[in-house]
Amino acid sequence: MASASEVSHALRSGTVEAAALTLDETLTLMQDGDDLRVVLIMDVSNGADVLLARNGIANLQSLHGKRVGVEEGATGALMLDAALQAGQLSADEVHEVSLTVDEHLSAWKSGKVDALVTFEPVRSALLAADAHVLFDSSRIPGRIVDVLVVRADLVEKFKSQIRTLLAGHFSAQHYLMTHPQDASARMAPRLATTPAQLLEQLKGVHLPDALENQQWLVGNKSTLVTSAGALVQLMQQRHLLLQKVDVTHLANASFLPVVP
Repeated sequence: MASASEVSHALRSGTVEAAALTLDETLTLMQDGDDLRVVLIMDVSNGADVLLARNGIANLQSLHGKRVGVEEGATGALMLDAALQAGQLSADEVHEVSLTVDEHLSAWKSGKVDALVTFEPVRSALLAADAHVLFDSSRIPGRIVDVLVVRADLVEKFKSQIRTLLAGHFSAQHYLMTHPQDASARMAPRLATTPAQLLEQLKGVHLPDALENQQWLVGNKSTLVTSAGALVQLMQQRHLLLQKVDVTHLANASFLPVVP
């Protein structure tokens, strides 16, 4: 599908039973009444999400009074809040410019912003021009997560299909790790990039294996439940959630491959 909003709409309408979402998109759907289960941690941002700045802005403290472009949503809010904390700045000491993803590149080129919270492919394009990284998601490990969700009322009905899907995911992940050149050559056309660029972009993304997924998803106080609870608080503070979301039963590890 062409956008995250299309995916969310399809899940909400019942057109699809499962979907790849960011954790904040999952929480937004749950606030609106959708009961979802996370069955897989697909990837964790480890430098892929960045705060870029123009020449002359040497450090985070230099953002004082500057225009910072950021996408509406929890990922952008999380990145900006973390960067401001690291720079010992408050939110009212910068001028936040709200942008959609497709506006990032044009906003930079037109001089609308002095700094920008963004990700690939805009990240690479601007780094090749006049931008440099002030802050990235490697400094907030485990906070920006992509997940596979299934509608809770259909988990039992599609047990075998979910297991097959997860087995395919980990098989492809293993192939990427063991045959990166061939895997990237196969993947690059779908992502409209080159194999070399794809491998470079993947350096900013951590792909949890089956064992790490167990650590993320197992237990009442699993890593996922803890991260989701913290994200709920941030989203409420930023008025991205209007009410508290119960994440107690969000994780479902029963479809993961058995790890010796």
